[in-house]
Amino acid sequence: MTKRSNDDNRCIENERRIDHLRNIVEKQTRSERHLEEHSDISKSSENIAHVKDIQRERENEIQNLKDIIAHGENHTNDQLENTKKRLKYTEGYLNHNADQMDDETLESTKRKQEHRREQVDQLK
Repeated sequence: MTKRSNDDNRCIENERRIDHLRNIVEKQTRSERHLEEHSDISKSSENIAHVKDIQRERENEIQNLKDIIAHGENHTNDQLENTKKRLKYTEGYLNHNADQMDDETLESTKRKQEHRREQVDQLK
């Protein structure tokens, strides 16, 4: 492929990523608004915790897309290092703030940490 063809492909890929990013942000915003307005309707704390987990996943996906758009596809090669940093940062956060967190958020964060440990093992 020529350089122009590669540039065109990269532009098309970035356009799709931006569209996907926009869709995720809209879903996240709608869910956040719904949580704020109607959290008293759901009698199940599990439902609210599930929505919060989905929101965190969306935040991670948004950040990942932003990184790819800003830094390029090769930036994902740093995924292991970034996952290790997030694992370390969150571990420190938990050590200092666990007693101030509500039970749902604490458990969700612990599950996320376990998932990050699994990711680190897989990426090695």
